[in-house]
Amino acid sequence: MTLDMHDLKILDVLQSDGRISVSDLARQINLSSTPCAQRLRKLEMGGYISGYKAVVEPDAIGLDLLVFVQVTLKETDETTLRSFNAAIGRVANVLECHMVGGDFDYLLKARVAGMSEYRKLLGGEIGSLPMVQGTHSYFVMEEVKDGTPLPLNPVRTSPKK
Repeated sequence: MTLDMHDLKILDVLQSDGRISVSDLARQINLSSTPCAQRLRKLEMGGYISGYKAVVEPDAIGLDLLVFVQVTLKETDETTLRSFNAAIGRVANVLECHMVGGDFDYLLKARVAGMSEYRKLLGGEIGSLPMVQGTHSYFVMEEVKDGTPLPLNPVRTSPKK
């Protein structure tokens, strides 16, 4: 599927407002509702849109401490990596987990209610995993930029699977 300017506009609008009605979306991108709805379905079926969700304000639900955690594993063989991936996937307060290249193996993004809850998370759920050699934590003082929409470029035409 090749993306044109209308498709890119649809994606751009949806990144900011996933609950917009098809008629309002069509109006914003200068299409009638039926072609807009057809394009939207094609974008969903083509893998360009992976889902819709509500963004919950962390402070409103008491998760006001944001922490990034570097994790170093004892070994980096396939079995250990798979085991760590599975184990960390079950930890609810870990929002993101990225395997990285460099001086450590993973970078985690976690949200907790405060320092005592973070201590339990680090000691009880992350640091206690048998494959973890060490961790280093970075506490966020201020979120300067978060949840930024992806930059859309007409040159990119097919999703990576």
